[in-house]
Amino acid sequence: MIFEYKGVKDISGSIIALDNVENASFEEMVEIRLDNGGSRRGRIVQIEGNRAIIQVFEGTSGLSLSNSRTRLEGKPMELPLSKELLGRVFNGVGEPIDGLGRIYPKASRNINGTAINPVSRVYPRNYISTGVSSVDTLVTLIRGQKLPIFSGSGMKHNELAVQIVRQAKIAEEEGAGFAVVFAAMGVKNDVADYFRRSFEESGVLQRVVMYLNLANDPIIERILTPRCALTAAEYLAFEHNMHILVIMTDMTAYAEACREFSSSKGEIPGRKGFPGYLYSDLASLYERAGMIKGAEGSVTQLPILTMPNDDITHPVPDLTGYITEGQIVLERSLEGAGIYPPVAILPSLSRLMKDGIGEGYTREDHAPLSNQLFASYAKVQDARSLASVIGEEELSQSDKQYLEFGRQFEARFLAQGMEESRSMESSLDLGWQLISALPREELDRIDNALLDKYYVKA
Repeated sequence: MIFEYKGVKDISGSIIALDNVENASFEEMVEIRLDNGGSRRGRIVQIEGNRAIIQVFEGTSGLSLSNSRTRLEGKPMELPLSKELLGRVFNGVGEPIDGLGRIYPKASRNINGTAINPVSRVYPRNYISTGVSSVDTLVTLIRGQKLPIFSGSGMKHNELAVQIVRQAKIAEEEGAGFAVVFAAMGVKNDVADYFRRSFEESGVLQRVVMYLNLANDPIIERILTPRCALTAAEYLAFEHNMHILVIMTDMTAYAEACREFSSSKGEIPGRKGFPGYLYSDLASLYERAGMIKGAEGSVTQLPILTMPNDDITHPVPDLTGYITEGQIVLERSLEGAGIYPPVAILPSLSRLMKDGIGEGYTREDHAPLSNQLFASYAKVQDARSLASVIGEEELSQSDKQYLEFGRQFEARFLAQGMEESRSMESSLDLGWQLISALPREELDRIDNALLDKYYVKA
């Protein structure tokens, strides 16, 4: 039996409260019909006894305590799915905004997903090539991994996201297809247009599914956007055996929407006003990455977040770091020096990298070369610190060699054009060219057999 509830008990912002509600479920969808013939959709976000708290998607403007009838739909929000998703652009709740009409659904899935049994998970092994030397060589992205990018406000993380979407690929011998699901949350109109135009002009839109939530869209839509994107990714990966890379930007905008939403419900705030359940909320998104036994596809996540005041201890990057398997950190001083992408090597890491590189995956020298580049660049920072105290002229010959290596490393290896795509082979070869500027006896992270094979003598 379907009940309609006339009027509402309370209205607060975009939230309404209904009393005497029977058999309501958490996150159940509702339809709200107004006296003027219009209708709005909402979602039950809290249940207190027989009272249901409902978040209205389109807001409560024009809604009074008596001019509405609310009907419970008996199911959570579901996303219509089909392989026709590829090449399409949707808003934050999965409605087409590209003028091509609705898709013909082959299935529909709960956007909240289902928990993956840990026993069913397959350990990630193979890598995804991004065409960016600093990422591919030093913080390799592994299929099924969740590897966030920590950026700062105003930095070129959007350009990096576009470049990765344009260049990302898997090994050519792999049989399954590769596609990108791109979710933008809380972006301005010009940024959304930049994403769409960049994908169209580069010809990669046919293998991209876009979900765009604008800054002036309702915050409830911002909370649903990554869930819609991940639902589409899971469908393509596990129903059509595709390898899906999910790029979500900006997770800080998502977290701030959660904070605003939590405040409107009157919940007790935690650190910096964020809800106490932010960790579990972020985990419910990040843990949807992975590979499953019996399925050929995979879901890999590359979430992007901006650190307020470039503070890596801020709750959003802090909690993200606990959940994910490493991070790529962008540094403002490198960007100020004109280096793109401004990847800060020393605080960046990929915890799954060690098992997805080397012989049989990339090249046998990848791991030791990566370790040596890290170690040598760390000595560059020490030499620079010493030079700032005593002057570069007073440095030892070894320290001067490290300073020159650091300049060449940043200018030739880290710096890369936005349209430049480098293969794994060329990135590794470039690393050897640079590291060979140092004396062979300084390369203590590489064994002699590899040095004999790859070391470039002056």
